[in-house]
Amino acid sequence: MPYDKEELEKFRLSGHILQETRQEMKTHIKENMPLIDICEKAEELIRNKGGKPAFPVNVSINEVAAHYTAPPGETATIPQGSTVKIDIGVQIDGYVTDTAFTAAFSPEGRSMAATAEIALKTIINNIHGGMTLDKIGSLAETTIKNRGFKPISNLTGHSVGRYLIHAGTSIPSTSGYNPHKIQTGEIYAIEPFVTLPDAIARVDDYSQHTIYRFLKAKSLKTEPAKKLAKYLETNFHTLPFAERWIINLLPKEDHTKALKELLATKSIMAYPIFVEASKKPVAQAEHTLLIKEDGCEVLT
Repeated sequence: MPYDKEELEKFRLSGHILQETRQEMKTHIKENMPLIDICEKAEELIRNKGGKPAFPVNVSINEVAAHYTAPPGETATIPQGSTVKIDIGVQIDGYVTDTAFTAAFSPEGRSMAATAEIALKTIINNIHGGMTLDKIGSLAETTIKNRGFKPISNLTGHSVGRYLIHAGTSIPSTSGYNPHKIQTGEIYAIEPFVTLPDAIARVDDYSQHTIYRFLKAKSLKTEPAKKLAKYLETNFHTLPFAERWIINLLPKEDHTKALKELLATKSIMAYPIFVEASKKPVAQAEHTLLIKEDGCEVLT
């Protein structure tokens, strides 16, 4: 859907805050750094710049491709020689932008990260209104394979909207028949994921969950669960949240029971952590683009 001038300005402000945050975080990530410090640092930067996190900052290490954020009390640190995806989002009045980069601490990781960035830049340089999704996917796959790596087949970019991180259209990083055309005025997060040539190059769901999203309060019996549901709906709408953000809302015992009740009644959903099927490391690059008739505007 085309956005009006006021809506586009909110997307642009969101993207500007995200661009600044991304640049500051790129110089911040170091080996042995606590994951929780990375998440909280980026989220604090966003808030201090006048935005709100659109989702919990993802810090996904090596074969973990996406959807990992530090849970409460996290003690893990960045391993030496690792490949670390930092995925960050900002919302202004619900208007979402999304970006990611890879901090790599090995030659192999740095080469994968550079390949993800080159694939993203190739798409940015060629994308335009009316372009088919199979053309975009083919561009990404060809670029990645020409550098000796593989794209992840079942991770895609996505359209974004108001209070929507995934607004309905998926943007592939692999070739294949897909005649759907992107339209001028639409906004997409483009994010090629890259892995090694001997990898399966597909992600599977891992059983752990650290990121959640409110759906609709359903048949809640306890007052703590009702209170938590109301808070989530008011503060996050349909956007993802981390348990870190709500841990002090209720007494500890009430919090644990309320969260379990919301999950059991499907009042909230949990995002699966995505892990490369052959446990090979993954790199990622991402920007949010406003599609124009003859090109695009990079918002982030």
